[in-house]
Parts: sequence; structure tokens; C-alpha cells
Amino acid sequence: MKAVQFVKPHVLQVIDKPLRTLRENEVLVKVEACGICGTDVHIVEGTSRSTPPVVLGHEYAGVVEEAGSLVHGVQVGQRVAVDPNISCGTCYFCSRGQVHLCSNLRALGVDIDGGMAQFCIVPQSQIYTLPSEMTPEISAFVEPVSCAIHGIDLAKIRIGDSIVILGGGTIGLIMLQLTRRAGASRIIVVEQLEHKRALATQLGADAVINPEESDLATEVLDLTRVGADVVIECAGSIQTARAAIGLARRGGLVEFFGVCPVHTSFPLVPHEVYFRELTIVGSYVNPHTFARAIDVLRSGSVRVDLFQIDTFPLDSVHEALAILREGKTIKSVLLPQA
Repeated sequence: MKAVQFVKPHVLQVIDKPLRTLRENEVLVKVEACGICGTDVHIVEGTSRSTPPVVLGHEYAGVVEEAGSLVHGVQVGQRVAVDPNISCGTCYFCSRGQVHLCSNLRALGVDIDGGMAQFCIVPQSQIYTLPSEMTPEISAFVEPVSCAIHGIDLAKIRIGDSIVILGGGTIGLIMLQLTRRAGASRIIVVEQLEHKRALATQLGADAVINPEESDLATEVLDLTRVGADVVIECAGSIQTARAAIGLARRGGLVEFFGVCPVHTSFPLVPHEVYFRELTIVGSYVNPHTFARAIDVLRSGSVRVDLFQIDTFPLDSVHEALAILREGKTIKSVLLPQA
């Protein structure tokens, strides 16, 4: 089969790779669509962890092609989305229900061969049935939406809250819609690129700010009077992470959702956190939120069909990564069967 294999930083190859024998608790998925996200960009650039050599791709969906002898309740031909995060079930964190913090967590497309391939072998525990009307391109958004739902749970948004979202890419635009559903009364999206700001407005942002054209802190203060109740950092840059702290009101919450490059940091004044009584949280992957993500996409509570989605065959993976890295699209999606 054809697959996209990450070899080492800055080395990504399209290869022919044989499939191993299917184990009794596994299914073979014929991949219909695989999204590319910022984490994939970071992996290729060497600024996010992985276990190479490995076939990348952790946002994907497809059709069950074959099932192992102990697989039940799954039929050949069934359309499924794949939760990439596999926990051990026995460590300290798993025993306390925090499976996403598993000491032995492994992920398809990061540590184990994933969805940037024509076929992928997946444990039955990681597949979720999709509604028949959900298109392959939309199905590729189940994983990022599931992660965003976990972020919303942690943000503890209350009806009437004011929200600042830093970054208007895929995650920022999903967060925009989820924060509105959670009861936010004022949502401010901060984004440099005009086409993303326009889409944020279309999706219901009350204000959009270009941080290159105005003083961000002053703008947010003017719009909220005291600062935002909740600030969600979705851009994954050290500059926006630093800015997030200053945009929250006293008693507010700052969530680091975006994946900043490993080993980057910025100074934090503990007295400021104390005096302003800030809550600072991180949001990591998607514990027990995958089924909810399918439901919100099915219901239209989250509209990703309005996004600019550019599709590519596997052979064009470098182009797909480039336009995402350069901000020229909202989402790059690989179609392995093309």
C-alpha cells in the first residue's frame, strides 16, 4: 500500500509499505480521508514528539475492510472514525479515569502507523461508527472536535461569559462555535490573516482583532471593560501564550490549548497570578469525548463544511503541509484512495 512515513525531522517520504497480519482484536480500515493538523507540522519540523519511523496521520476516517476473529459488533463496509489515543488501562492515571494522561499512552499516527495511508490497522477499541450521511472530509474533523470539546469542558464557561480566542485556524474556529453553544455572550477572535477573520465573523464572532494593526490588550479591555472571563490560546505560539495571561480579567481563566514548540518558554510572574487570582489550565487530547464530537458534527452544532478545505492525494503531502503551515487554508485533508 502507499503511505506517508516520517523518518526523522524534515524527512517525510511517500513509500510502498506492506501490511502486517491482522491480529484477532483489530480491524483493517480503508482510509477515506485524513486531516493534517498543526501537530503533524510540528512533528515534521522536529518540534513535537513522535516515534519514527512511523506513518503519520491521527485525524482520519474510513471503511472497515476486514475484522479480526475476536472483533464483534463491527461489520465489513461500516464507516468509522478512529480515536488515535491508546491508553494502557492499568497505570496510576488510567486507574483514576485520566486515560489521556496515561503513563504509557501511545497514539496512532504519532507512535504507531496512522491514517496517512491507503489502509490502517486499528484496535477495535479505537473505532467509532459514523452516520451514513457524514462525508469523508467532514469525518476527518471528528478527532480535532473531540479535543476541542475536552478544552471546553476544562474552560468551565458560564452563561454570559466573555471569551477571547487566540488563533482563527481549525481549532480556533471550532472553539468559537463551541463557546457560543456553551453560553458565551461575547466572543472575540484574534487572528492575523484576513480570510480567517472573515470566516470567524461568518461563524458568529462578536469581534475580530488583527493583532498586527492594533494594541491587543487595549482592544480587549475596550470590548470587555475588565478583561475576558476566559482566554483560550489556540495558535500554539509562545507569543500568543504570553499574551493570553494579560488578556484575562481578575479571577479569569487562561487555557493553553495550542501546541507550542517543545522547549520554548516565557517569564511568568507568580505574584501576578496570585494577585489576579488567575486559573491557568492546559488541555491535552480527548478523554471520552469522541462520541460527543460525532454528535455535534452530525447535528450541525459545529459547522466545518463552511471551512476552506483543500484536498490532496498522498503524493502531494508536502504541498498539503506547506499551505497549512503558511496559513493559506483552514484545513488540508489527504484522500488516500485518490
